[in-house]
Amino acid sequence: MTLEVDDLTITVRESARRKTLRLTVERDQSLVLSTPPGVGMPTLEAFVRRKQAWVYQKLAEKALMQKQIRQKRYVQGEGFLYLGRHHRLNLVDEQEAPLQWHHGRFHLRRDARPDARHHFIRWYSERGKQWLWQRVRMFAARLEVEPAGIKVQDLGYRWGSCGKGDMLYFHWKTMLLPARIAEYVVVHELVHLHEPNHSEAFWLRLERAMPDYENRKQWLAEHGMDVEGI
Repeated sequence: MTLEVDDLTITVRESARRKTLRLTVERDQSLVLSTPPGVGMPTLEAFVRRKQAWVYQKLAEKALMQKQIRQKRYVQGEGFLYLGRHHRLNLVDEQEAPLQWHHGRFHLRRDARPDARHHFIRWYSERGKQWLWQRVRMFAARLEVEPAGIKVQDLGYRWGSCGKGDMLYFHWKTMLLPARIAEYVVVHELVHLHEPNHSEAFWLRLERAMPDYENRKQWLAEHGMDVEGI
């Protein structure tokens, strides 16, 4: 169900466990209004209108952030995220792999700097295959699902997706998020193996598996853009 308020289009999601209304601006700048069942459209529209100035501010901030994303320079001491924490870059003259991570630091071979972004994406992707698969297996047992496997790649604006044959896909940037937020992305996609759409049943099942999912989802909506810029 959608709600049109002036030039805003809002996706409305009902949840039997919600007690209050909540409006969020997603990473792709879409709007989602979470509501208890039975709330009339006039009430929903009035709520959105009260939040309208805040919505425009958030949309402007996200648009500005996209324009101001700083590209990494791959210089000595520069910080790079891994599971929500910044780790400094150390440039070295010799090492076997172009990019390595140990003792809490990234180590990049100097002659690999021209292709540094490629090496970082490859590192996050390879590390993601291990870390995310461990979490997938753990939560899959709780949800009683059996995913066929995972792939870590560039998914554009999506953090994850559930594909054909029960294959799960995750953006490599998931490895930049704090661990608890990355786990929310994992559980979200696993629930899609039960519920293909974002129906009320989907959110109820997600809440049973991860009772604080709304806080994690809200964090992702508000801070997901902060992990851009590799």
